[in-house]
Amino acid sequence: MNFYGVKAIYKFEMARAWRTLMQSIASPVLSTTLYFVVFGTAIGSRMGEIDGVSYGAYIIPGLVMLSLLSESISNAAFGIFFPKFSGTIYEVLSAPVSPFEIVTGYVGAAATKSILLGLLILTTARIFVDYEIAHPVWMVAFLVLTAVTFSLFGFMIGIWADDFQKLQIIPLMVITPLTFLGGAFYSIKMLPEPWQTLTLFNPVVYLISGFRWAFYGVSDVNVAVSLSMTFGFLLLCLGGVWWIFKTGYRIKT
Repeated sequence: MNFYGVKAIYKFEMARAWRTLMQSIASPVLSTTLYFVVFGTAIGSRMGEIDGVSYGAYIIPGLVMLSLLSESISNAAFGIFFPKFSGTIYEVLSAPVSPFEIVTGYVGAAATKSILLGLLILTTARIFVDYEIAHPVWMVAFLVLTAVTFSLFGFMIGIWADDFQKLQIIPLMVITPLTFLGGAFYSIKMLPEPWQTLTLFNPVVYLISGFRWAFYGVSDVNVAVSLSMTFGFLLLCLGGVWWIFKTGYRIKT
């Protein structure tokens, strides 16, 4: 294991985050704060409890997951796309680092930034809403697992994209709508049939439900199913990254 190589990639990506602090950290936190003000304070004060949890507290896991998914994908996608765009990817490929070490450096940095962002949003939420975390260990586990999984997914998007516009297609046109429709602001049990059943085909439902269970002990689907779905998507992403390096898809050609 070339720890020096992994450390170099990791430090470079983390340094890029601090150079673009407003875009990487401040902007997502500000956007989520506005959600808390509008939905948590203004609208939440006029709504009743959901599963025994106040509406302002109920939406916290969904808002954290909304930022976590989009930022994990964006950070990892741009991190590997820019070396392709500038041509420096060939220096990385010719260096004495394995594909596993390359992925560890890029994905590790993207996941670290997303986890820090998620924790910062949780800290900010405390200003607006009082909440308790029933299962803190599981909360951290879901946070880390989701960040790593979608950072791997973003890494694949960065390899696939051949221009800056394609980097934003999946996060904006797919992930964000799925998150809004995945129970971020409501319980899917409130939906009438057949929409409640159709919503179960949305993979983001299981992420938000499991994460919410870690906070309040309530969920729309069984927590074991949520964990299994997350692990399943992680394995799919690992398989996709393995195939990319095995075939050299859009890296060596």
